[in-house]
Amino acid sequence: MLKVLPVLLLLAVWIYAFVECLNTPERDVRKLPKVAWILIILLFTPLGPVAWFLAGRPRRNAPYGAVRSEERRWVAPDDNPNFLKSLDERDGGPGPDEGPAPRDAGPEDPPPAR
Repeated sequence: MLKVLPVLLLLAVWIYAFVECLNTPERDVRKLPKVAWILIILLFTPLGPVAWFLAGRPRRNAPYGAVRSEERRWVAPDDNPNFLKSLDERDGGPGPDEGPAPRDAGPEDPPPAR
């Protein structure tokens, strides 16, 4: 039984990679065309499925649902208008077009220059 287990495991990984590659839309496949990935999975059985999982399959955990590399750009919170808007709504402060809130002059402020 232990001699058959690695063969069954390899067969399961190969079938999973092949079916997943067939079901992946052409626009989501990375690095190579989909037909090339199918041939790699079929012809290079031990390494083909591993190459598909590492380099060809679309990333599922990409931010904001992005799949392509140009869509996976990280945006700092102070550059993200949706984040700034959510802060203003939460705090009840001015919107992004209203400018900063007016500040009252206090004892620590220097007198105006003349």
